[in-house]
Amino acid sequence: MKPTIDERASSGNATLQNNRHAGFKFRVLVVDDEPSVLKTAAALLFSRGYEVLTAADGFEALVQLRQSLPDAIISDLNMRNMSGFELLSVIRRRFPHIPVIAISGDYDGAAPQGLICDAFFTKGHYTPEALFTRMAELMEQSPIRPNMSKPDKAPVWIPKNDAGYFIITCTECLRSFSVPDDVEGEVRETDCVFCDSKLLYLADVHKLRKPRKHE
Repeated sequence: MKPTIDERASSGNATLQNNRHAGFKFRVLVVDDEPSVLKTAAALLFSRGYEVLTAADGFEALVQLRQSLPDAIISDLNMRNMSGFELLSVIRRRFPHIPVIAISGDYDGAAPQGLICDAFFTKGHYTPEALFTRMAELMEQSPIRPNMSKPDKAPVWIPKNDAGYFIITCTECLRSFSVPDDVEGEVRETDCVFCDSKLLYLADVHKLRKPRKHE
C-alpha cells in the first residue's frame, strides 16, 4: 500500500532530523522579489532544519549559485530584472542535478508554457506539508539527476523591459545582453554576443510591470 502524503512528509522530516544530528543540513535557495515572502519562506524552511539562502531576483540567485550550490531551489516566476522562467532554464542547463520548484500566483493550477521545473505550486493553493513532501522526494532523486539529458534548446520566457528590450542571460556563459523587439513571433532565436551560443526564447511582448503592495 502506498504511503499517504502525511506519512511521506513525516519520513522526509525524519531524514532531515537525522541529517541535522549528523551535522549536515540540506541547503535551499529561495528566490522571490517580495521581501515578506522571502522572510516567511526562510523562517519556515529554517524551522524544518534547512539551511536557507535567499535572492530577490534571478541575477541575485546566479550570484548565490557562484558562491555555493544548494540542494534545491524554490523560485517565484514573475520577477523584475531576471524572471523565474529564465532563471530556471539557466539552472537546468548548467546545474541539471539541482531540483527546482516553481511557485506563482499568476497561473491557475497548470504550469505555464516554457517553464522548466520539477514541480509547480500555485500560491495560496498548497500546504507547507505538501511542499516539504515534494522537496524530500526530489532531493532523494537528485543523485541520479546529472545523468538526465539536458535540452539543447530550451525556450526561455522573457518579458520586455521598460525600455522595450529583452534582457537575455546566456545559458552557457551566464552573461546577459539586450535584444531589441524587432522580430515577429513568440518563439525567437538569437546568438549570444559573448560566446555565440544559439538561444531560443519565448517573447512576452508586454512590458513586465509587477505591482507592489507599497506602491
